[in-house]
Amino acid sequence: MNFTEVFKQSFDSIRANKLRSSLTLLAIAVGVFAIISANTAVLVLDTYFKDTLSLMGGDVITITKTPTVSMGPQDWDKLRNREDITIEQMERLEELSEEASEVGPNRTYRVTRVTYEDRETEPNISIRGGNENYLDNNAYTLDRGRNILPEDVEHSRSIAVIGADVESALFEREEALGKEIRIEGRPYTIVGVVEAKGNVFGNTLDRFVMIPYSNLAGIYGKNQNIGIQVRAGSVDKIQKAIDEITGVLRVIRKVNPRDENDFEITTNESLSNTFESFTGLLYAVGFVIGGVVLLGAGIGVMNIMLVSVSERTREIGLRKSVGATKKAIVSQFLMETVAICQIGGVFGILIGIVLGNSAALYLESSVVLPWTSAVGGIVGMTIIGLLFGVYPAYKAAQLDPIESLRYE
Repeated sequence: MNFTEVFKQSFDSIRANKLRSSLTLLAIAVGVFAIISANTAVLVLDTYFKDTLSLMGGDVITITKTPTVSMGPQDWDKLRNREDITIEQMERLEELSEEASEVGPNRTYRVTRVTYEDRETEPNISIRGGNENYLDNNAYTLDRGRNILPEDVEHSRSIAVIGADVESALFEREEALGKEIRIEGRPYTIVGVVEAKGNVFGNTLDRFVMIPYSNLAGIYGKNQNIGIQVRAGSVDKIQKAIDEITGVLRVIRKVNPRDENDFEITTNESLSNTFESFTGLLYAVGFVIGGVVLLGAGIGVMNIMLVSVSERTREIGLRKSVGATKKAIVSQFLMETVAICQIGGVFGILIGIVLGNSAALYLESSVVLPWTSAVGGIVGMTIIGLLFGVYPAYKAAQLDPIESLRYE
């Protein structure tokens, strides 16, 4: 018996028992769907996260009081009780460090309304303190006007660089440069407008006003906690810069040599490693859930094929009586089992890819095709079909042709 003939007979048998075959296909499809949808969604998140990280320079180092991203249990009471990182410490770091360049603060002082004449924004604009390095450290590009200058910081000037969302909200039909906006009643002259950057995890990156940090520190206090951003100069120099920054900050913050650091240092690589741990957990959960479902589906396939063998005893006896070998009988029933698993697997893969990519639509990210998982699903369904189809096929091949012809 050739492959084409076995394949045709297998599908004829599946079509002859539509309800039974459909229920089996559904069980297989659900198991594959659980695995593929989870893998697709995680791949979407991974792609989106890497695209987001690319928005920051690869050599940017961020120093914070508490962890930027945390996986696992943390003693948050201890972390919150750490000494704040202040502007004075940032300025001392810039003065003492030889490896760190483009040092700047990363601090949102307020989230509030911004007004211009009789127009105002929603109360969701981040008021950030920065210096001439803020735009580069956060991968913003100046669209028009100028950046904050060192002299602006030195003299605490009341100037502002605004994000694209602020411009569209207040200056839809006129030029923003040179206009005077008000923040909590205080006037600031717009000197620069930043190009739109887009969204990250559904949150816009363009809803901000940047003001010289010295100006905001004079209003809200110099000793408020800030983050510090520095550049290492190149990706190859990151570790050397981290080592030096760590030593300098421990001296500035008077950390006892026997104590651990009372600050956190984060890079793109460390964020990527943390995210990979998270996505690895998601992959594992998806595989466990899908594996349990597939195990149950495989057992169901075997049971249905045993019923099929019982129902087709006369057919098997007739085929054997006209010369069908045991190998031909085994091939037929194995092919039927594999065909059921493959059809269910294909449906599960297609539905899983579509649903998994719904995350891409929500995040406004690129659609992904998990080719590795899809090929793995096809191979996996073949293996499951063979494993759970062996016993029914063997039982069919062992039937006595004379007894089978008598079977009612």
